[in-house]
Amino acid sequence: MNVSRSSILATVFVICVAGPGQAQFVDVGSIDFPTSASGEAQQHFLRGVSILHSFGWKQAIEQFQAAQELDPDFAMAYWGESLAYNHPLMSQMDATEPRKVLQRLGENATDRLAEAPTDREKGFLSAVEILWGDGDHIERRVGYMEAMADLYEKYPDDSEIAAFYALSMLSAVGATRDLSQRLNVRAGTIALNLFEERPNHPGAAHYTIHSFDNPLLAPLALEAAHAFANIAPAVSHARHMPTHIFIQHGMWDYVSNHNQSAYDAARELWRPGDTMGDAIHALDWGQYGDLQLGDYEKARLWIERIEEMSQEGGFLEGGARGQGGEARARNSVPLLKARYIVETEQWMVLPVTEESSNNEVLATALSAAHTGDQQTLRDAEALLKERSSGEGGNTGVMANEVSALLHAGMGHADVAKRFMDEAVETIEAMAPPRGSASPIKPVYELYGEILLDLGEPEEAIEKFEKSLERMPNRPRSLLGLGRASAMVGDRDKAVEAYTNLTRVWAGRDSFDGYKEAMSYLHSTENN
Repeated sequence: MNVSRSSILATVFVICVAGPGQAQFVDVGSIDFPTSASGEAQQHFLRGVSILHSFGWKQAIEQFQAAQELDPDFAMAYWGESLAYNHPLMSQMDATEPRKVLQRLGENATDRLAEAPTDREKGFLSAVEILWGDGDHIERRVGYMEAMADLYEKYPDDSEIAAFYALSMLSAVGATRDLSQRLNVRAGTIALNLFEERPNHPGAAHYTIHSFDNPLLAPLALEAAHAFANIAPAVSHARHMPTHIFIQHGMWDYVSNHNQSAYDAARELWRPGDTMGDAIHALDWGQYGDLQLGDYEKARLWIERIEEMSQEGGFLEGGARGQGGEARARNSVPLLKARYIVETEQWMVLPVTEESSNNEVLATALSAAHTGDQQTLRDAEALLKERSSGEGGNTGVMANEVSALLHAGMGHADVAKRFMDEAVETIEAMAPPRGSASPIKPVYELYGEILLDLGEPEEAIEKFEKSLERMPNRPRSLLGLGRASAMVGDRDKAVEAYTNLTRVWAGRDSFDGYKEAMSYLHSTENN
């Protein structure tokens, strides 16, 4: 769904109000959030909160400030604005701007709380006083979560308290790097229950998606994913966010279309000086989806777009690139180019230098392995090992992948497998995969391909199946599974894999993998 800026602005206050705290916005969803304010200030507040639930930061700030201008003593308008300067799920949070906002309401916490006429509003304010108070950001975020838990216990039927409590748990996970999924499941349960009760609530849909953004839990969020973009089409992030779940299901058409829509919205809303973060994020994921579909022309277009954004002036309309967006755009250029090489298998050996990004080094190493360039493989291995410094993580995984490629090419099968086993051990200890493949060559998929090259198809089948379990419907893993299954004579498994591949790459008659799949399927039909 594409919504132009003019249509977004035209619908700012097209609402059906059922009460002083209830509003149905045609473009940012429906919420029930009564406060001590009334009239136009309350309507700006309600719209601001609705947008905040979809992470439309700038749009939300505009609404909260409009509410403050109409009612300078409206405490909750300052509460809302204080939450709109930081992404709550990022690893760090800067309290500078939120503290400035609260200072405008009152000189100290006591004065600010005095501006909140009800216990419920005091509860919201007290929680953000912790979030933007003293201590490191981890302590503050955990303390904020605990304050929201107390508020939720006091008002268990309050939809907005429930929504912000769910988000506070996700924020605590982002700060503590808790991989247990305990808080995610708790947050997701609350958000999903709210979504079932209020299917047009933007936060309910949004936080359900974030909570269940992993391969095992993603099916729980599929309904919310289908709904979210239609709930809040005025916010670019709401158009992108469903693809977190669509990727987990290998729904590549949806990944492509939703990110194109998100990019369109971000570009239409952008003005000189704005960040380009939403547009960059959308094109990153959009390219990944198009590569899985085999739409290589569209995938190249995404590269052209990110190069445009990384240049002085940003979008063609001119103006500044925007704080934050500038570096993000520049850093995304080598990622998208390297990913294109890996996913298309249009091998290109690039110089390995200190300026090369890790993704460029891995793409070059894969290219070198396929072209027999052992020296470049050694150079890539040395650089990635130096950068990983034994600390593991994605860089260490990439180093192991390159080492495995090097030794497989030299005929050292056991050594190659040992390096891949180490890579597997590392990724299994990390958070479950979400979003585009990271590393850009998935570990289990590469392991399967190496085993095929080593003449071990039975072992390769296991790796390709694991790859597809973690990242469903990846065409390169389907192709590998089809090949390995055909080699061991497992006709049923080969037919299933090749059939799924032809569905993903429908119409890609020129692709060698597609031809291979169709040839096998035709041969089985005739036998």
